[in-house]
Parts: sequence; structure tokens; C-alpha cells
Amino acid sequence: MTRGQGMTTIGLIGGTSWESTAVYYRLLNEGIRARRGGLHSAEILLHSLDFAPLAARMTAGDWDGVGDVLAASARRLERGGADCVLLCTNTMHKVADCIVAATRLPFLDLVDLTAKTIAGSRSRRPLLLATGFTMEQPFYRERLAKAGLAPIVPGEADRAAVHQIIFAELCRGVVSPQSKERFLEIIVRATEEEGADGVILGCTEIGLLISQADVTLPVFDTTALHVEAALDFALAAESQAA
Repeated sequence: MTRGQGMTTIGLIGGTSWESTAVYYRLLNEGIRARRGGLHSAEILLHSLDFAPLAARMTAGDWDGVGDVLAASARRLERGGADCVLLCTNTMHKVADCIVAATRLPFLDLVDLTAKTIAGSRSRRPLLLATGFTMEQPFYRERLAKAGLAPIVPGEADRAAVHQIIFAELCRGVVSPQSKERFLEIIVRATEEEGADGVILGCTEIGLLISQADVTLPVFDTTALHVEAALDFALAAESQAA
């Protein structure tokens, strides 16, 4: 364990987008303050990537290139003294194996964490709201299915709307009441027509738009779940080292 003030250093691959990475930073620090009190804050090592080239690679289907960039980022965090790695985005977990193979650091996998959390709840048919890549490609839904879940994705028009709102608005810091209403309509439709019994905020930006307060179904905010796992890891590591 790298020691600054006696704390575990949490490594973040962020910037994808920075709007949600800022939420990670805030929640991690709020979490440490809540758990340790006083003036404590989190030890964080952040490598914030330029999102535009990565978004272009994803759109072009160059996932190998995305994996190479993320692997290089993980290695930089390891050299900098991080004790674990978090990838602050759901979609790019498609190539999470590239990060795992790049370093010897523990990788806190957001998809596995989400699947485990939902499997431990009463929800079995969660609605997956995410980028088009995450909703339409099998990598995320298959891992949910392995946990005994039967995830639902919106219909084509609704998927397109969700994807557009994420990239054209949320990733650019735009949070609009109209888009919030659109998301809530999609959730109601999935509940009434598909029997959805939970909602996965499967893109780290979606929590900027909707929360549990807006929805009667259980909401699984992947950003918040990821942060809690990082805090648990950090404090457990410190306890073991004490």
C-alpha cells in the first residue's frame, strides 16, 4: 500500500466524461469524511483522459484502440503509486480485460459490482439505461444474466433518445427537465409493458439527471455503487495494514 497520510490511494481512469468523474471525486471525498470524520479526505490519483478521441474510436468500432489507451492509463496510475484502479465509465468496461492485464493492481470492476448488487436485491428484470453501445452490445447484459438476472433494454427509438441525451447533453454538462421527463417516460413504459422491476443507471452520467427520488422502482446508480466499493476497499486495506 502506498502511504501518504496512512491511506490507500484510489486510482481513477477518468475524463470519460469529466462530468461524471467530478461526481466520483466528490462522492469519494464525502464518503471518507463521513466514515472517518474531521478533515479527512480521500487519497486519489486521477488520470483524466481526453474523451473526444475515445468517443470517436468507440463510434468507429475501434475497441482495440480504446483498450490500448485505457491500459496505458492504468500503467501510469500504477507508476504513480495507486493501490487500485477504477474505470469511471460503464461503456468502456467492454475492454476491462485490457486494464486487468496491464497492471498488478486490483481492478474494481463496475459491471461485476452492479450485477452482484442487483442479484442481492429483489430485482430480477432491471431496465438497463446506458449508452447505445452498452444497451445494444452483449458484454454488459451477458454479465448481468450470469448473475441470474433478465435485464431489459428500451426499444429502438427510446435507446436512440437515451444515447443522444447522454452524449449531446449530459457529457457536456447540460441537464434539462425535458430530458428528465423523457427518461421517466421510458422507465414507466418498461415497467408497464416489460415488467421492469428495477432501473440500472448504466452510464455514469445518468445520475446527473435522475435519482431514486424520481422513480418508484429500485434504482441502481452505478457511480454510487462504484464509489462505495472503492471506499470499502480502501478502508479494508488500511485496516489490514494497521
